[in-house]
Amino acid sequence: MLSTPKRPLVLAILLGMSGIPLAAQAETLFNFVRPLDSVQVTTQDANLPSVTAETTANGEILRRLTFNAAEKPSLRLTPQSGSWDWSKAEAMSLRIQSAQDWAITLDVAIESTDGKVLTTQVALPAGPAQTLLIPLASTSPNAHGMRAAPPVPWTRDGKRWLPATLVNGELDRSKVASVTLSLNQPNAAQNVLLGRFGAEEEDQQEALYDGLMDAYGQYTRVDWPGKVKSDEQLKKAAEEEAKQLAGWIAKLPAQDAYGGWLGGETFEASGFFRTEKRNGRWFLVTPEGHPFFSLGVNAVTPGLSQTYVEGREAMFKSLPKENEPLATHFGKGDDRAETDANKGRAFNQGRWYDFYGANIERTYGGNDPERWKNQSLDRLKAWGFNTVGNWSDPAFNTSQRMPYTLPLSIHGDFSTIKTGFDWWGGMPDPFDPRFAMAAERAIAIAARDHRDDPWLLGYFADNELAWGGHGEDPKARYALAYGTLRLTTDVAAKRAFLKQLRDKYRNQEGLSKAWGIELQAWELMEDPGFEPPLPNPEHPAIEEDFKRFQRFYADTYFKTIADSMKWHAPNHMLLGGRFAATVPEAVEACAQYCDVISFNRYTREPQHGLDMDLLRRLDKPLMLTEFHFGSRDRGPFWGGVSEVYKEEERGPAYAHYLKKAAEEPLIVGAHWFQYLDQPATGRLLDGENGHLGLVGITDRPWQGFVEAVRKANLGLAADINKPQGAKAPSKEQSKAPAKEQPKEAAKPAVEEKPAEPAKDAEQPKDEAEAPAQAPETETPAEPSAPAEEAGKP
Repeated sequence: MLSTPKRPLVLAILLGMSGIPLAAQAETLFNFVRPLDSVQVTTQDANLPSVTAETTANGEILRRLTFNAAEKPSLRLTPQSGSWDWSKAEAMSLRIQSAQDWAITLDVAIESTDGKVLTTQVALPAGPAQTLLIPLASTSPNAHGMRAAPPVPWTRDGKRWLPATLVNGELDRSKVASVTLSLNQPNAAQNVLLGRFGAEEEDQQEALYDGLMDAYGQYTRVDWPGKVKSDEQLKKAAEEEAKQLAGWIAKLPAQDAYGGWLGGETFEASGFFRTEKRNGRWFLVTPEGHPFFSLGVNAVTPGLSQTYVEGREAMFKSLPKENEPLATHFGKGDDRAETDANKGRAFNQGRWYDFYGANIERTYGGNDPERWKNQSLDRLKAWGFNTVGNWSDPAFNTSQRMPYTLPLSIHGDFSTIKTGFDWWGGMPDPFDPRFAMAAERAIAIAARDHRDDPWLLGYFADNELAWGGHGEDPKARYALAYGTLRLTTDVAAKRAFLKQLRDKYRNQEGLSKAWGIELQAWELMEDPGFEPPLPNPEHPAIEEDFKRFQRFYADTYFKTIADSMKWHAPNHMLLGGRFAATVPEAVEACAQYCDVISFNRYTREPQHGLDMDLLRRLDKPLMLTEFHFGSRDRGPFWGGVSEVYKEEERGPAYAHYLKKAAEEPLIVGAHWFQYLDQPATGRLLDGENGHLGLVGITDRPWQGFVEAVRKANLGLAADINKPQGAKAPSKEQSKAPAKEQPKEAAKPAVEEKPAEPAKDAEQPKDEAEAPAQAPETETPAEPSAPAEEAGKP
């Protein structure tokens, strides 16, 4: 590590020299930065390479600072004596510019004499100088009701500003002791240009969020190809799209009624979807006996596009008046919830507006649900999809035009366990008898109208449950065991864990020896807040016991659901638990009791972050039940859990993900999250506001993206079939139109098929994952949160 000795510098103007004229600056609240004032500057692994300032391309006079390649190169600013009184200020300000043609991430910390500190990270872009503003109190986009903030820098009153939008901590403004700028482990020297430093009367947070949305629910401050400017534009685009869809559908390759591939492998027709392994590859098999790779889309619904407006009306430039026709798209809701997904979020109840519904009415003269459903199915088919994914409108379940999936959202008064990965809430306690009752009820209701439906691909066991996480931290890896031991014996899971330990060790002496602790009485383990020792090489029994309990927990959970499924839904598959954060014990149990293991994977390739060695040993089919690639250049402010730099990169990222999925013989499906962009000002469930969709808030598809998606989807059969030696569809077959109506399904076999492995669970994004995510999903997850963040409905 390179090191530069610390050295104090006295500056008449921060990072400028006395007598050098200042560039035009915003007025500062305090005058301590005037030419005759002084600030002490201390550098660590950084330096001011020149004693003079330099003139930028735009004519500003600024001083160069070099951050050297080191662990944490920094610049620290302190008063010559005492502290700064910023009690009447709202923000720290600093004129700053990147001195190279790329952006850098700058860490800023402001500390008061009592040890309180505010911290933030700022993305300093390439380009001209701007005034950095750090609010002197904690703030976040959540405080404005949304996951991600509007883009910065922004121009206001002809000046370029860079307000920090996420600030953590607290500060005594009357006794500010220091301001520190630093970089985290740069691998090469990085340069910035600095000018005047001080404090500002306005932090610009309210101004930044003012007037964000136009009448169509689009971001007002930027333009992009296809941005809607008039109702006539909407109507004309819809007419052109209808012609394109008809042409694309006519050119689809030959498929069976359910979307199975023709011209290659054939399987026994059972009358329902199932799995089968052949020639080293797993397949889904349609009711008619043809191979099927599930290409799905989550949250295909018009019901997730509302955004709260109450209390933040200033964000919206053109909401309809009460008597106007489009005022019918107002409504009221309440999405307050004690979950990590909603932590710190304001504006989560009250009056909302549905821009998507209003745009449908502008385009088609009304909101006919049947027209919307059929158009959505036409789009999915034309774009090469064959499955309606989780959190979608129930109307698709009876359309008999495309296979669909259903979530088992198990709710009840059973106890839960907090693991620290509780984006959608705590883990259900499967040892609690009330859980079995709730699961039975949820499965019976879900299966009631679908028991004999061949179009149903299968059921998901909840969504993104908080199993824990991989990594070296044992409290992440064994979060479920730790969380359980901290509870009281009123919780059934705690009693089950203690029974396991009692049966093995008999008494506290045996446990103490095995765990390397001094447990004076067995009853001490029953106390709430009991802290077990960390696993360590000297006492391997600790880790063995944690693993054994977590497998027992997962077995109980999945077996409870699988047993109920055999009774209420014997014809359909259990598709796993849509794992986000997970542990091997949960994956193994899922493989034992489910037909498919499912993962929500927001990565560049589906295998990234998965224990593929374990999965190959388990040898169960896998589905990737949520993935996406978003950007920030089409309106919504969040790029999703897996972000690319710009819109044009989304299609290639999708194609690459699908190609890597095709290369893995275990993978039998991939479902995109989600159909529509989220509202730029945040969805109702948790404020997620990502550009993740195939379709925008105006109901206009993102044309370049859907063209790339269609090409990738239609090329998948050849990618998968070639390695197996199966024939790719002939030219004649690929010209044959796809069937729209299913054949009469074969009758189901009488005997019950054994359940096969499944995956982990998450809450819907709009509901459970906020959308549990689904529809109120919905990971996906800033992030996301675990796929937290992913938000989803």
